[in-house]
Amino acid sequence: QVQLVESGGGLVQAGGSLRLSCAASGRTFSTYAMGWFRQAPGKEREFVAVIRGTGGVTAYADSVKGRFSISRDNAKNTVYLQMNSLKPEDTAVYYCAAGSGGAYLPRETYLYDYWGQGTQVTVSS
Repeated sequence: QVQLVESGGGLVQAGGSLRLSCAASGRTFSTYAMGWFRQAPGKEREFVAVIRGTGGVTAYADSVKGRFSISRDNAKNTVYLQMNSLKPEDTAVYYCAAGSGGAYLPRETYLYDYWGQGTQVTVSS
């Protein structure tokens, strides 16, 4: 069982930055690919970024590529999402998720086993 707790969301003006954190419980953190997803009102949850269990290899949605950066510190059981040049369309609840089962850099929600409760990010224009 893995428990995930996100933090770092808030209100920011367009062009600003935020850094989200996701703290995980358990001693097997490095065996999980960690992903960030987001869900805006009335829309489906969508993939944002993912990082391999041992770190170093990442993938991003086209909509955030070049603006967002995912990283992890396995010694602290924490994954981060640095968000720069934020746009109003980035407004959503952001979720972190842990995925096991062999998928390398999963982008689909069903490939993830554990989810956090989400943190709200609001970008004003």
